[in-house]
Amino acid sequence: MGQKTDILVVGGGPGGLACATLLAQQGARVVLAERKPVIGSKVCAGGITWHGLIKHVPTYLVERRFPEQVIVTRRQRAVVVETNPIVATVNRERLGRWMADQAEAAGVTLLTGTRVAGLEPNRAMLERPEGQRLRMEYIHLVGADGSNSLVRRFLGLPTTALGIGLNCMLPGRYPRMEWHLDTELFGSGYGWIFPHSTVASIGAYGDARSISARLLQQRLIRWAGQQGFQFERHAIRAGLVNFDYRGLRFDRTWLVGDAAGLASGLTGEGIYPALVSGQAVARMILDPDYSGNELSVLAKKHRRHSRIVALAGKSSRLCGVLMEAMVTLLRMKVIDFHSLEMAE
Repeated sequence: MGQKTDILVVGGGPGGLACATLLAQQGARVVLAERKPVIGSKVCAGGITWHGLIKHVPTYLVERRFPEQVIVTRRQRAVVVETNPIVATVNRERLGRWMADQAEAAGVTLLTGTRVAGLEPNRAMLERPEGQRLRMEYIHLVGADGSNSLVRRFLGLPTTALGIGLNCMLPGRYPRMEWHLDTELFGSGYGWIFPHSTVASIGAYGDARSISARLLQQRLIRWAGQQGFQFERHAIRAGLVNFDYRGLRFDRTWLVGDAAGLASGLTGEGIYPALVSGQAVARMILDPDYSGNELSVLAKKHRRHSRIVALAGKSSRLCGVLMEAMVTLLRMKVIDFHSLEMAE
């Protein structure tokens, strides 16, 4: 079987859906292929920031709002308080369904449970459920397929800067959102407690270049036990965070979000960069003269975060000094929490 489309989007995360929706709203023929049978599921703490996304998603999608952030290091504990919610939590599956509904309403053809079996210039072979194969010809190809992006590999781009995120959802209603910058356990990463409505995301993030997934898992379980949380290894889900950004336009092939390496290497924040880059790519496809200034701002933030991670990775002692200094500046209100976000 063969079909044609103007744009083939690979990946049904926030970046791919945002890109596809905007393109379809402007009259482009868009097909989005998502390998999972259900859009929205991902290993993610589900945090969105006030300056980034809280104001741009429907109220019913936001589970908890936190104008207070608790940040703990080996030497100090800081409580950052602002008037507006600093971070809120959302359910990724509900967010995905809402965005998928918007995409379909705009005219996007969503192919869930569809794997990209092969890529060639201007043509892709898609494998549909029950082994059905579909040849799809396209003019533009958008890779929004995450940190292990097939489209990125098709372009021949290496990926050397990766983070590891480990996550476990525990039932209960927890009062505080907490970040634990224990450099002996997590290096330049952190352990987190992100409360949702009836569960909490308990997890850890670290730079894969300095800590293995197995070691991070062991340390997460140990740290979680110290915080009063008990869970087994099999309850932990793992995901990669790509922050190896090398551009997003390659002739008529494009990368967005984690596929482009636009997640933060410092915090692992990825939803906001995915949405911004997805919409910017759509605008550049629609208008070759579009400036993409929002991408320049995003790239600047990304470079700043990457420099901090690189500096912290030079030695464990330097990493500890940097983390303590950062929290001290937050506690003294020399810097605010917003300076650590990817949003401008």
